[in-house]
Amino acid sequence: MMDHVVVIGAGQAGASCVAKLRNGGFEGDITLIGAEPVPPYQRPPLSKAYLMGDMPLERLFLRPEAFYADQRIDLRLGAEVSAIDTEARTVTAGDDALTYSDLVLATGSVPRRLPAAIGGDFDGVFVVRDLGDVDAMSPRFVEGARVLIVGGGYIGLEAASVASKLGLKVVLVEMAERILQRVAAPETSDFFRALHASHGVDIREGVGLDHLTGEGAVSGAVLSDGSALEVDFVIVGVGIAPGTALAEAAGITIDNGIATDAQGRTSAPHVWAAGDCASFPYRDGRIRLESVPNAIDQAECVAENIMGAQRDYVARPWFWSDQYDVKLQIAGLNTGYTDVVSRDGGAAKSFWYYKDDTLLAVDAANDPRGYMIGKRLIEAGKSPPPSVIADPASDLKALLK
Repeated sequence: MMDHVVVIGAGQAGASCVAKLRNGGFEGDITLIGAEPVPPYQRPPLSKAYLMGDMPLERLFLRPEAFYADQRIDLRLGAEVSAIDTEARTVTAGDDALTYSDLVLATGSVPRRLPAAIGGDFDGVFVVRDLGDVDAMSPRFVEGARVLIVGGGYIGLEAASVASKLGLKVVLVEMAERILQRVAAPETSDFFRALHASHGVDIREGVGLDHLTGEGAVSGAVLSDGSALEVDFVIVGVGIAPGTALAEAAGITIDNGIATDAQGRTSAPHVWAAGDCASFPYRDGRIRLESVPNAIDQAECVAENIMGAQRDYVARPWFWSDQYDVKLQIAGLNTGYTDVVSRDGGAAKSFWYYKDDTLLAVDAANDPRGYMIGKRLIEAGKSPPPSVIADPASDLKALLK
């Protein structure tokens, strides 16, 4: 069989994988299949600079469209893959059956939507996942418009910050006791709650959405505490699920995403997975990371392994979020933390997560230095005493020696 790598999913992971294959000297055929009609683009600016109108479409693209033709990558846009046959080693895309020597699933994630029973299919109800979503909602971002944001995670808070900056009236509801409850310590939640309150966002915690009201188009919302709101549109940011439908239909093992081994192989021979859709071994369990750095690094590792590198993927988790004039940078994973140490440098604030004496993660707000040092300490397995971190006079850089 002729070498032919087929990559399903033209997001950050898929684009990184095909570029790495060509960069690494892979001479065979490469096909990159994307469901959207545009070349691979960066997603994080969608809910920030692009929605604000500060970034033109072309600047979203990861590479100029000509790159793919120049690199002999068959880029198929607006193409739906309907089936994978792992025994025949074929992928059905439209009327074509493509035969592969290796297949990479970079199918990303799908946003959770509101059920139709509570008004989820009304006109004016949006998720923030792809270019089409943001293009559809952006005309509604006009001064004085009333928006309800459902969900107080990073996506919801980023949308709230853009809406508030553009002069909209913003109500954000979070069912849990506090915003960011699933991903951050109370200290980080407190910081962002105060930031949003200072910009006039009405955050209601411990309050869910009961149902939306309207005639075909949304015009109001009834919350779980019985209060009613008039709204012009709704943004739903209640998390994402891994894009596993194709893999599942093909009989590939699913475990919080498409299960892979340490090198990115799935349970089917010659089939690999990377990015938001993939779960992989981490410490004593399995993990799935929803982040741009993970999508790039994991996809590049898979590309190298297709070319025979036999390299285990070592995750170095980091994330970021932009809200108003605050850049939050997160290093490490805070799962299982027992203590949080706050470091106050005036405009720069950071929150350091410990499990007993072990440093796990850092949330750094407008503190790039604290973030970089924290990241290097975590990667080196070093855990400075919490009292040193808490003292704003201490020299963090000295801890790296």
